[in-house]
Amino acid sequence: MAASPTEIAFETPAPDFRLPATDGRSYGFSDVAGEKGTVIVFICNHCPYVIAVIDRMVADARVLMNEGVGFAAICANDAKAYPDDSFDRMKLFAQAHDFPFPYLHDESQSVAKAYGAVCTPDFFGYGADRRLKYRGRLDEGRTSPPPADARRELVEAMRTIARTNQVVADQAPSIGCSIKWKP
Repeated sequence: MAASPTEIAFETPAPDFRLPATDGRSYGFSDVAGEKGTVIVFICNHCPYVIAVIDRMVADARVLMNEGVGFAAICANDAKAYPDDSFDRMKLFAQAHDFPFPYLHDESQSVAKAYGAVCTPDFFGYGADRRLKYRGRLDEGRTSPPPADARRELVEAMRTIARTNQVVADQAPSIGCSIKWKP
């Protein structure tokens, strides 16, 4: 079933975390933060919405990272109920899609709860002040590619945030599979 964020509290500070990554290291928000802003996205390996956007997301992450915006992805799904989202499978997924950013495992689901994440993918864009400025989607694609003339909404929003450190006015919510919470 598709889910989408409902309540958004702009200008709230980014919750900190310390999570293990598929590259064998552990990261906190400060480790992934960029000089001009930061994107934290909640994804998983099996969601058809994530699978449909993953290559565009990786390409856009590369663009943003080259422009001084930090980027990290977090998987918080219950891997016991959804084995495709296990830490070992996360490693394979990150390698298969050549992630240039850390892919973090939130086994306790405490980070996803602190952020208020509800779906995969769920994008949180922070300014240089580490306050929430964007809670939107990558682009208008869902489980199929967007139209050829579609805007790169995340890239455009983060460029505006990097330049102005202001909340972006035009935001469309992300939509995807609900996060698979533990019982």
